[in-house]
Amino acid sequence: MDYYINGNMKEMYGINDWVINVQDAIVEEIFHDNSVSYVTISHGVLDEFDMVNMTQVRLVVDDSTFIRNNQGRSITSKDLRIGDIVDVSFSAAMTRSIPPQSRAFMITVVREQVNALPGSHFSNVVQDRIIEVDTNNNFIYTGDPHDIMNQIRFVVSNMTEIFDRSGNRIGLGDLRPGLMVRVQHADFMTLSIPAQTTAFRIWVL
Repeated sequence: MDYYINGNMKEMYGINDWVINVQDAIVEEIFHDNSVSYVTISHGVLDEFDMVNMTQVRLVVDDSTFIRNNQGRSITSKDLRIGDIVDVSFSAAMTRSIPPQSRAFMITVVREQVNALPGSHFSNVVQDRIIEVDTNNNFIYTGDPHDIMNQIRFVVSNMTEIFDRSGNRIGLGDLRPGLMVRVQHADFMTLSIPAQTTAFRIWVL
């Protein structure tokens, strides 16, 4: 199988000894094939302008992959679910396929299935008013329109689920400045101004 190491990969991912460590990835797809499982994740990658871009990797998970739940107990790939938030360590050697494929060393479930009900408790939730919707770059901004230090820029990916007041699915283009929203987001927050993170779910209030 043809593997490669991207020249910018060390800087983008913070590789240590050819291992890529990613936090707050979303499990998007799981496929089991005998003793091997293929787990596709999406996660944010900071570019040179401190912007978060979403990317996907298909992890090859076998008996040598150490998997644990959010209580630290050992589990198998069959215990993983689409929508789980995971921290992962995988090889920097990747195939040239789309998405690239890499061998997983460790998977830790941080939080089970982000697609929970709006009333569920999450530590990473912001409730504020939208001040700008950027459909060209897939961003929404919340916070104080007169103080950039008190604003957050949320990346809205293809995996972000958006709901109106009645609980119906809507698109980014249906959001408007002035709407009050509750945003469930990733654990990370960039040091940029305004701060930036990835939105998992958005509810209009």
